[in-house]
Amino acid sequence: MKVNSHHLTSLSKGPASSFDREGRLRVGRETQEGQGRPQVMCERWCRLRGNLLFIMKKPQQRSALEEVLVLERCHVLESTDNNNGLLIRFDSGEPGVYVECVNSGEVNSWLVALREANSEGLTNRIRHLRTQLMDTAGNSAVNSVGNAETTVVDAVCPTKQLPLEFSIDCSGLSIGHKVKRPHAVVQVSVINTQTHTITDYCCTEIVESTSDPVFLTGVCISPDHPFTLDTTLKLTVYHAKVKTHDTRSFLGFSCFSIRDLLRTNEPQLSLSLRSADGTSEVGEVKLGRLQMRDMENREGEDTTSDILHKCPLLCDSLHGSMHDRDNSPMMRAVFRSTVCKVYRFQTESSRWMLVREQMSESPLSFSLPKQLLSCYIQEDMRRVQELCDLCDLSPYWDRLRTDVIAHYSQLISTYQETLTELNKLTGSSCSFKASCSKSDRYLEFIPVNLHTQRMQVTCSRRTVWYDVVTVGAPADHYQGFKHGGLQRLLNKPDSDNKSVSAAYCCISYSPEESSRAREVLSSVSQLQPLISGLTEELLQAALEVNSQRLQNILHSLAHRTEQFVHALKDELVKNALLALHAARPAYHLSNGHAHVTHGNGTGPRLSSANQDGLRPSIWRQESIPQHTEYDEEEEWDRVWANVAMSLNCIIAMVDRLQERENRKQEVTSQTQNDVTTTSHNTDSSRSPWQASLAPLPDSSRAPWQASLAPLPDSSRAPWQASLAPLPDSSRSPWQVSLAPLPDLSPSWQEQLLPLVVTLKECVSDAVERARCAMTFVLLQGAAASACHGQALTHRRDAVFSQALCAVVCGFVLRLYSGLEDKGFLLQLCEVGLITQFEGLLSTYSDEVGMLEDMEMGVSDLNRVSFKITEAKSEQPTDLLPSVTGLRGCFCVEVPLPSETYLLLPGELRDGRDLRVHPLLFNIGINQQQSLAERFGDSSLQERINLRSCEMLKSYYKTLRDKLPNLTLPCSRSPLAVEDLLCSLEQSLETKKRKNVEVLWLAASVCRRLNGVRLTSCKSAKDRTSMSVTLEQCMLLRDEHTLSKEHFNRALDCMRSSRLQQGQIVGCWDPERGAGSWSGFKGEQKTPAAPGRHFYPVALLLVTSHLLVVWLILSMVVVTGK
Repeated sequence: MKVNSHHLTSLSKGPASSFDREGRLRVGRETQEGQGRPQVMCERWCRLRGNLLFIMKKPQQRSALEEVLVLERCHVLESTDNNNGLLIRFDSGEPGVYVECVNSGEVNSWLVALREANSEGLTNRIRHLRTQLMDTAGNSAVNSVGNAETTVVDAVCPTKQLPLEFSIDCSGLSIGHKVKRPHAVVQVSVINTQTHTITDYCCTEIVESTSDPVFLTGVCISPDHPFTLDTTLKLTVYHAKVKTHDTRSFLGFSCFSIRDLLRTNEPQLSLSLRSADGTSEVGEVKLGRLQMRDMENREGEDTTSDILHKCPLLCDSLHGSMHDRDNSPMMRAVFRSTVCKVYRFQTESSRWMLVREQMSESPLSFSLPKQLLSCYIQEDMRRVQELCDLCDLSPYWDRLRTDVIAHYSQLISTYQETLTELNKLTGSSCSFKASCSKSDRYLEFIPVNLHTQRMQVTCSRRTVWYDVVTVGAPADHYQGFKHGGLQRLLNKPDSDNKSVSAAYCCISYSPEESSRAREVLSSVSQLQPLISGLTEELLQAALEVNSQRLQNILHSLAHRTEQFVHALKDELVKNALLALHAARPAYHLSNGHAHVTHGNGTGPRLSSANQDGLRPSIWRQESIPQHTEYDEEEEWDRVWANVAMSLNCIIAMVDRLQERENRKQEVTSQTQNDVTTTSHNTDSSRSPWQASLAPLPDSSRAPWQASLAPLPDSSRAPWQASLAPLPDSSRSPWQVSLAPLPDLSPSWQEQLLPLVVTLKECVSDAVERARCAMTFVLLQGAAASACHGQALTHRRDAVFSQALCAVVCGFVLRLYSGLEDKGFLLQLCEVGLITQFEGLLSTYSDEVGMLEDMEMGVSDLNRVSFKITEAKSEQPTDLLPSVTGLRGCFCVEVPLPSETYLLLPGELRDGRDLRVHPLLFNIGINQQQSLAERFGDSSLQERINLRSCEMLKSYYKTLRDKLPNLTLPCSRSPLAVEDLLCSLEQSLETKKRKNVEVLWLAASVCRRLNGVRLTSCKSAKDRTSMSVTLEQCMLLRDEHTLSKEHFNRALDCMRSSRLQQGQIVGCWDPERGAGSWSGFKGEQKTPAAPGRHFYPVALLLVTSHLLVVWLILSMVVVTGK
């Protein structure tokens, strides 16, 4: 290298266009293998050209050359210590080089560039181009290139674009017994030639009693894995002595590299199985790659037995377009750590069906709860400030306000602590919460075991996707279920609740009214800045003397002001202002009959002097008395009426200015009388939308419009009196401008400015009064929550967070798969999306509380809306959904890349709110449910299912009314959606024990209505996996004609693969002792089965005498042990 130093230096100083990649990197050397990130990292400018990586001395582009790395016979790996780090490790054994990107968005591009910067990367591209040419022109065109290139190209694996998938079958297996045949299973392992270690990768299902097993489970090598052509795989064949236990004996093994598999020209790669000492052959194993077109050609020719042995058995690419969509920036941003399985099943017509199953985690499990916590903190801090802004209140209400502020402060402190702990988590721990952590204090808001399950079926040249989201039941495991769940706690007749209710029952509001108060607050808060911005634009247009722009802005201003006035006309605002006035200290001092005294902590009561002959001061908001000294109702009518009158003044002024401009263009001079005539004709020249805000005759005015008329001077506030007609001598400058304009008048902006300032002041005053009134309404609900304690609000927020994460994952998955379906997008805009939760919880013991939590969490999703936005870039962080809003009215924004966003219908691009319709169907399926149905109560489950059925029927009716011509997804089932709904209703009425038909019918209707499916049990493991695999096999049978003879084997095959993935841990108690399996990484531990109960629990419920006997016998057994 010293000889070529001058040449290398000149290469490093070439123009930027001559380099494949360049930029700043932090560079460091490993002192010993496996130490992780070096302690000393220096920032350098790095330039990649071919297989040479030039490292400069400084982080500037024009600095001197320090070092050159030749990227041959090396492996580029992602760092496990840092998401931005990459490790270049050489086969020669010299210390590796650790490089770290300054920006996280550059990691993937540097990783791809460095991995392709060698001779193998070049041959990869040649191989890919040759494959494309072969598909286009046939084998002859490619072979004509020459045999010299064929040897090189055949040795390349196209795993950069598509996953490598292959299946396995064996022949000639023996266990040394003439009669018995082995129960064969194959373990696939990866051999690390550098560290001389073996890592288990995957395993096939067990094929019983055959010497020539054909395995339905294949092997999928994802492009994300750091495999190379020289990666060696080991196949070990075992004989499983007992199917349910991990007791197996060795039969044989064989090794091969990925290069060997891809280089073969035969449909299958045949390998010999060797004994443990490697000296003798004990059978044969065959690996093959499957091209879909070859399979289709053979389907009509081969019989069932011939297909199993003649058909190629390996899938290289089921369909490139679908895989490209899976690898799109949208999917990679939202779904990560994907685990794939590939199967081959046989249909009734002896055709092959390829099934590809994907299980993914999502960073939304942590990102959405963090955003929700921030929203909760900001909302509660704003509520505290608004309560403080209520100023003086009577002693009772002031004490109540103090309690509520303390309640909010405690929530804020708790949420800030939780958010701080969540922000400390980094790496793979930020995308998955294992079931063993469901009771963690700081992970309350994180959903348990959230995964997306995708099944891709390719059969008869048709590809279909079936998606379902699996998640642990949204429930607060940290607080526990000793006193029940949310539904029971919210309706609990607590003694403290009674006393507090009696204390503030003088003014009470329903939950619906509290929700409406939040909507009013949200509306006026959004409209006030919009009105303010439009007024500024109006002044700018007036400065430019642009009549057309002035009219357009004025039209928008009138529309926004009309919305503002409509929001303020709510009777709730008026009644709340009266109630707030009654809660002021001045009101109690000036009204002796309303004096409230307190005694013995029983809340407010009337003084004895007022018990007879006077109306009590305890009222509901519908019967608030009118007061002669201060009429708050009339005062409020003036406030919002002045907003409309101020706008009318602006409209009149704009009309006069435009009339004057028109007259100047028509004639050169005009008399004062003409100006006066024009002013009288202004009203008749207004457009309809302008006239709607002008004062109307008394006979035609609505009640709320009548308040726009001039009010008596005696009842006006000083600032309001300026809006009434005044003598010429007393008019303010902006009012004089409404008179006939002289020729020498100020500019348009100067004449509009006083009117605009008045409108903004009126809007500000109305907003302030409305905010105080709605804050007083929310004070009642906050007091009710405070009497339950901080734990109940915390519990509801945590449960809602878990439910929201699952629904957002399902919504995003369904949206991505339906972007090209115009009917689905139309349904999404007009009606919304069905989200069906399938619960498998029992109505016994703690799971009753979980079901109550889940019911409330699913119900709270009704107030969530979705909005599709355009992403700033295609970086993963910019493609993640975000949540904003307040309790009861959250909005989730789903960003899409610009190219995809521009193809959406106009309604979606305009920011239209999209609604979801959450449903919950629950059927307990475990042994505890049997006890609940025999000796307990399952009314909670029945009520939930009946209500969800009614909501589902209502949704379908609305869908048919609004979109009668919508084409729903097709199905092989002869039953229409109406028939399925009738069957569902009848199945619920039968009240059959463990009626799982309810779940199947509800799921069928949901799929037929383009809905989102979510399945839950306690921890989303055993029961959930059993349900999902059964549903998948039933779909294969009903929709893709899976052979009935192979149904049970397909079911066992898919369930055994989930056992390897760690989602099913055994056939004993579903939720006990399950090993943790975070992020599909690390060791998979299968716990020992718990001991059986010595006596059945049902027997103990028969009589109390048996209970005594059972206690005595149990003590004897324990003492003996």
